[in-house]
Amino acid sequence: MRLKGKVAVITGAGRGIGFAAARLFCREGARVVIAEVNEELGRDAEERIRREGGEAVFVATDVSDSQHVQALMRRTRDLYGRLDVLYNNASVYLRGQDGMITDIAEETWRRVLAINLDSIFLCCKYGIPLMLQGGGGSIINTSSSAGLIGNKMADAYTATKGATISLTRSLATEYGPKGIRTNCICPAGIATEMVKESSLKRPDFDAQAFFRVAPLGRFGEPEEVANLALFLASDESSYVNGAVITCDGGITITPISG
Repeated sequence: MRLKGKVAVITGAGRGIGFAAARLFCREGARVVIAEVNEELGRDAEERIRREGGEAVFVATDVSDSQHVQALMRRTRDLYGRLDVLYNNASVYLRGQDGMITDIAEETWRRVLAINLDSIFLCCKYGIPLMLQGGGGSIINTSSSAGLIGNKMADAYTATKGATISLTRSLATEYGPKGIRTNCICPAGIATEMVKESSLKRPDFDAQAFFRVAPLGRFGEPEEVANLALFLASDESSYVNGAVITCDGGITITPISG
């Protein structure tokens, strides 16, 4: 019960890494608020976790919308009176719309930034005051290998992931003295729906070349990223602040051209 008594908000928790984290956090004693824009996914995630004996509640949330995020934090406060862990997991990659910067439509650029970056701004802006009331906590942001190395045909996505790393470091310096640690996970090659969209469905993606170069020779599982998030959410990481941690099987140290 590494998170016993803690309250966590996880964005984009209806599937993939977010759901794996919500499930794991609940197993470790946390009460989890599932912030998900897709109502079907959110309700299903809540039901599945509750069937396992976990305490989770779904709150329909568009994390790019200020009013939605404010309502999310009010709901968390009304339910539990505190917030200990904020896991900014929600992200989007728009295959066929994102690409080279000269080809990206302005509305696509704005949408990707709104979901991937504005969401972190909004969740922190309205979540940190609640964390401070409880004496501190842990913020976990989600970047990507795209925030660390070059990534073709995803300039909007890449821009948000680099910015996420920089924002993580700023928050760590600003709120560390107030008892809030902020860290960042950079996943890559995880078997999620987003990876299918960003890589597997790309006509120029060579899966065999990927597996030849990737040091572990396989895709990662959402649960493996969730395990790292659990560590960052728990008191076991009490001296970890401002860290940017890859969870990629070594992919970013052996990048593949294309």
